[in-house]
Order: sequence, then C-alpha cells, then structure tokens
Amino acid sequence: MSHKYKLRELVRITHPNFSDKRATTSGVYEVTRLMPADQTGEVSYRIKSSGFGERAVRESEIVAQT
Repeated sequence: MSHKYKLRELVRITHPNFSDKRATTSGVYEVTRLMPADQTGEVSYRIKSSGFGERAVRESEIVAQT
C-alpha cells in the first residue's frame, strides 16, 4: 500500500479522543515521517504539532487539512 499523504502535508485527526492530552486546539498536524505498513497492510505516519511533540497514527485516522 502506498502513502496517501506526503511529508510536510497538513492533516487533521478524524476522530480525536477528547481525553488525549496530545491533541491540539487547532487539530492541525504536519506529517513528519512516512512509516511502513503494519500487519494489516495499513501504512502509518509520524505527525507533529508545534508545542505538542510527535505521535504515530494510521492512515485511516487522518484526513487532509482543507
């Protein structure tokens, strides 16, 4: 499976967990790394937001920032 999003592309998490302390108020993250597919074949990404550090997400958990 190939990656849908590119490095430095801005994305949003589709269903943020409201108790997640890493969530940003704007909800906008930058893709910082393209990661390989997991056991299910879904690719992952490292994303970051200023002041909140990085986190890993699956492709199905994010959408492009519009």
